Amino acid sequence: MSTITAEETTAERNDSMLEKIGNYWNDHIHDLELAKHPVGSKGFFADLDEYRFDKLHYLAKVVDFKGYAGKKVLEVGCGVGIDLIRFAKGGAQVTGVDLAKTSIDLANKYFAHHNVQGNLQIGNGEDLEFEDDTFDMVYAHGVIQYTANAEKMVDELLRVVKPNGQAIMMVYNRNGWLNFMSEKLGVALEHEDAPVLKKYSIEEYRELLAGFTQLRILPERFPVASRLQTGMKALFFNWFFVPLFNMIPKAITRKTGWHLMAFATK
Repeated sequence: MSTITAEETTAERNDSMLEKIGNYWNDHIHDLELAKHPVGSKGFFADLDEYRFDKLHYLAKVVDFKGYAGKKVLEVGCGVGIDLIRFAKGGAQVTGVDLAKTSIDLANKYFAHHNVQGNLQIGNGEDLEFEDDTFDMVYAHGVIQYTANAEKMVDELLRVVKPNGQAIMMVYNRNGWLNFMSEKLGVALEHEDAPVLKKYSIEEYRELLAGFTQLRILPERFPVASRLQTGMKALFFNWFFVPLFNMIPKAITRKTGWHLMAFATK
């Protein structure tokens, strides 16, 4: 009679959670509610791109999307490809994986609309189907905090990137301004109902990424006017909190950035 080991039980739980995560993101396309055009249309993707880079206006300043021409770039958790297509348009040879089939189907449509090449496939970021030392850069923006086993995902990112290759990753800051507002003022976080949502302190994030030889963590994403909130909360946030917060010198508020951007070298 065979016995089930603790390791097998843990693996089964992890697989079950990954299935729940995949199902969740199949039904929750990021920022879908902000799109004005039909899902899958060229205008739909333009809506998502405009909203993302308005809300995250820092992103194009700290990530050189055009700086990887001729390089192999992997995005884990690529979603519908809003960031990945920028690397591709910059000349990178891009691969994108995501647990959600809906996201990969839409990403393929997005790339087709722009006649851009990319290898887009359903895949598990905790168990990547690539050889060691394959990619010049790996990218995981807003993904690690939603996976079943963050350590396994980081290990996989480290495994598949080439020696001296770069990893760019982002998680949410547990000590960030948005987490404070969520806890103290009842401001709902996007996707707080996801099967997994873990936030990190800078120190915890640094420990998670300890396998990289070089590491820089930059807190980013500070308040901008919200298109999601309505009513009195929206009035308070957009007309009082945002301008007041942004009057404070960044030297003081830097550590409260909601996004902890990590730039790491293998």
